[in-house]
Amino acid sequence: MLIYSSIVEKVVRKTFLAVQNHDYEQVLDGVSPKGLTHRFAGPNSLGGIRHDKEALGRWFKRLGTVLPELKFEVTSVLVQGAPWNTTVVARWVATCDLKNGEPYLNPGIHVIKLRWGKAYDFDVYEDSFAVTVGLEKQAKSGIAEASAPQIVS
Repeated sequence: MLIYSSIVEKVVRKTFLAVQNHDYEQVLDGVSPKGLTHRFAGPNSLGGIRHDKEALGRWFKRLGTVLPELKFEVTSVLVQGAPWNTTVVARWVATCDLKNGEPYLNPGIHVIKLRWGKAYDFDVYEDSFAVTVGLEKQAKSGIAEASAPQIVS
C-alpha cells in the first residue's frame, strides 16, 4: 500500500496546485459524479454543502473570484485505506493578499474520501471566522460575489 499512498499523496498535492492555478476542470476530473458531498463551514459566500459537480464547479469559480491570489502550502498528506475505500487528510496553510492590501492567513485541513481514485466526500476544516472576515473585506473592496448567497445543492 505504500506505493498507492504515495500516488494518492502526489495527486492530492497536484490538485491543491490546480485550485491555486484556477484549473478547476482538472480538480473536477478527480471528483465522483455520484454520491458527492462537499462541506465548507461558515456563514459566508463559500460556506454550505454541495451535492453535485455542477454546484461544486460554481463554488470553485467563486473561490477564484473572491480570493483570486489564494495560495496553498500543503504541509502534510496522510493516506489510509485501499483503493476502494481511501481516507486522505491534507494539512495546509492558505495565504493571499486581500484587495485592500491586508494579508490573509488560514491554516486548515481537508478530510477527503476516495473510491477508486475519485473523491466523493470532502470536509474542509479551517478558521471559518477568518474566511468570513476576509470575504467581508473583499466585498468592501469591490468584489461583490464575496457577499453573495451560498452555493448549495
